[in-house]
Amino acid sequence: MKPRRDLCIIHNPTAGRRRTRFYDAVAAALEERGCRLTVRETSGPESATELARAAAAEPFEAVVAAGGDGTINEVVNGLAGAPMPLGLIPLGTANVLAAEIGLPRRPESVAAALIEGALRSAYIGRANGRAFAMMAEVGFNAHVVHGIDLGLKRWIGKAAYGWSAITVFVRGGGGLYEIDIDGRPFRAAAVVIANGRYYGGRFVFAPDARLGNASFEVCLVERPGRWNMLRYGAGLLLGFLPRLAGYRIVTGRRVVVRGPAGDPVQCDGDDATTLPLTVTLDPTPLSLIVPKG
Repeated sequence: MKPRRDLCIIHNPTAGRRRTRFYDAVAAALEERGCRLTVRETSGPESATELARAAAAEPFEAVVAAGGDGTINEVVNGLAGAPMPLGLIPLGTANVLAAEIGLPRRPESVAAALIEGALRSAYIGRANGRAFAMMAEVGFNAHVVHGIDLGLKRWIGKAAYGWSAITVFVRGGGGLYEIDIDGRPFRAAAVVIANGRYYGGRFVFAPDARLGNASFEVCLVERPGRWNMLRYGAGLLLGFLPRLAGYRIVTGRRVVVRGPAGDPVQCDGDDATTLPLTVTLDPTPLSLIVPKG
């Protein structure tokens, strides 16, 4: 595969302000290696989707999402169904998709991956029509994401999630959701429809999930209540969540979740839609740039 030299970078200038130097270093490394960079900055919510959709119709060799998981999700929505390859410059809080593909952390290595990396077919999901790369979720953490103060997040980063989590925890857990996975009924206090292994950074949530699989790993957190919130959270942080009682993973291609109308659904770490929820696989895989080897 010949090196990619003509790149369109869709840059969210408000994402990861502490990582400005990282972005500048990646851009400089790309230019030093002979790349022609067309940089288009986002101007607000959903603008990355429109920028990506427009770039997919132009003669670039790749579109590069430079931002957090929310910006990447918007770019995925703009490129869904198009053959244009997607590369990443991760600038956000968790950078889950970057972790999933094993993107290196040094700016020079990120630039090398964008220029010389391999292409991988990555299936994406649709949550009530909205595309997602890594996950769609209902339950405790969807309420946490829904409750985050974005101004606070820009100021203190990951700690904003902790503050929102405390608020949701004090409020207490809800009931059980009704879930249909390829026609099979289940009940759970929370559900994560996973397209990849990682969650919230590099925490393993669905060990067998892979972007190249034409199916989801549907993770069911079956037991409600504050004690179980703590138990599942500790299992995630300490790496033994998949072995906990009351945690089940079911493989499927179509997932329907029913519960209180208007309950939030988060996709790739951002508010996306509300219940009732139908999740399906997009029939056309995304072309994702990954490091060689």
